[in-house]
Amino acid sequence: MAKKSKIKVGEVNTLIVSWLKDYSQRSKTNGFVIGISGGVDSAVTSSLCAQTGLLTLCIEMPIHQDGTQVSRGKEHIEQLKKRFTNVKSIEVSLTSVFDSFQEQVPSSFDTTRLELSLANTRARLRMTTLYYFAGVHGLLVAGTGNKVEDFGVGFYTKYGDGGVDLSPIADLMKSDVFALGEFLDIPKSIQNAAPTDGLFGDSRTDEEQIGASYDELEWAMIEEENNKTAGDFIGRERDVFEIYEKLNRINQHKMNPIPVCIIPKYMK
Repeated sequence: MAKKSKIKVGEVNTLIVSWLKDYSQRSKTNGFVIGISGGVDSAVTSSLCAQTGLLTLCIEMPIHQDGTQVSRGKEHIEQLKKRFTNVKSIEVSLTSVFDSFQEQVPSSFDTTRLELSLANTRARLRMTTLYYFAGVHGLLVAGTGNKVEDFGVGFYTKYGDGGVDLSPIADLMKSDVFALGEFLDIPKSIQNAAPTDGLFGDSRTDEEQIGASYDELEWAMIEEENNKTAGDFIGRERDVFEIYEKLNRINQHKMNPIPVCIIPKYMK
């Protein structure tokens, strides 16, 4: 099921950079702010933004963060700042904010639900921080979600990392993002790292959480678009397809517009 990207990386890079610059200029903003996680998605997104020549503000927002994620993020930012004079960076430790939040809310709930809720709280604190800096500097919050995460399995936090102004890589599969990362020469430590959302304060990977790799999920997404069903497969392929189908179904609330109760005209 391993997927090899077929995109024309140079052309895609140029297209996205032009799209970003045009969008910022039309919205009369000064550039972009991006949360840096130490992963490939944020590294590629920030590299694309940096190429616009507009202010690109990279924000590190550790919350009891795994040390390897922090070091990868710092390595990327330092590399990017050496390449582009328009790149700036700020570190905002949100650990104490997160801890204070925990102290103020009850915690006697189901362990699994509590852990997930707190993980999503981390993402929402980071979103709030990004919009703070976007507001004071006149910037756009650039999303870092790829196509599999945003439109396949919904592997992101609603109003967390899903709360953005624009999504430059959301039409790219994860394999495409890695191909762009190689083209952009992002640090090897990031290119070789197992993808992780970093929301639990440990080193658990996305694959461990989802139960399937991004290569497998890309395969399932393409097969689903070709009108295949779980009954068309056996063994591991069937298992993966069912994982994809389940996550796609239960996360539609993230992908679709917020439901609005429409009041009939005769009631108004």
